[in-house]
Amino acid sequence: MTTQKKPRKTTVKRASTPIPDLPPNPFTFEVFDIVSKQRSAAKKVEALKKFEHDSLKALFIWNFDESVISLLPPGEVPYSSMKDEQNNTGTLTTRIGQQVNTLAHNQTTHVNEGHTTLRREWTKLYNFIKGGNDSLNGLRRETMFINILTGLHPLDAEILCLVKDKKLSDKYKITRANVETAYPDIQWGNRS
Repeated sequence: MTTQKKPRKTTVKRASTPIPDLPPNPFTFEVFDIVSKQRSAAKKVEALKKFEHDSLKALFIWNFDESVISLLPPGEVPYSSMKDEQNNTGTLTTRIGQQVNTLAHNQTTHVNEGHTTLRREWTKLYNFIKGGNDSLNGLRRETMFINILTGLHPLDAEILCLVKDKKLSDKYKITRANVETAYPDIQWGNRS
């Protein structure tokens, strides 16, 4: 009795899709969106390496390092402004959410109009954590934070609010393990 060999199935390996390019000095939300959309940890690390910048590292340290203690109150950021719509007050978090929804709905909006970026503002973040600038009083610190948020693109402001409360992973699929692999130069712990 002879046995017949079954034909082997040939597996075709799909070429991995390249990480998309961004313009020079991209917004943080653009980088986080690309990293978050990658399916494998290896691709997330590759994207993080491609867009490496000290501002991203500072945000990741604030978010993922347990020794970094925020000196800002947790939760929504209170805000009201006379420049905004008449008799319209609320929280900055609510306003950012509204702007994010508007931007998502209206894709023709120029993301660069009159906004600063976390790439430019990251050097001021030390003011908001324990051991950074402890001489600031709470009111001055919160005012500085609100001023930075109002100057940022709404999606970058949303990221800063998430990082303040260590909730970046609630919106973006980026883990501390991804960051540790992509940026082995980050020293974790002993910051406060």
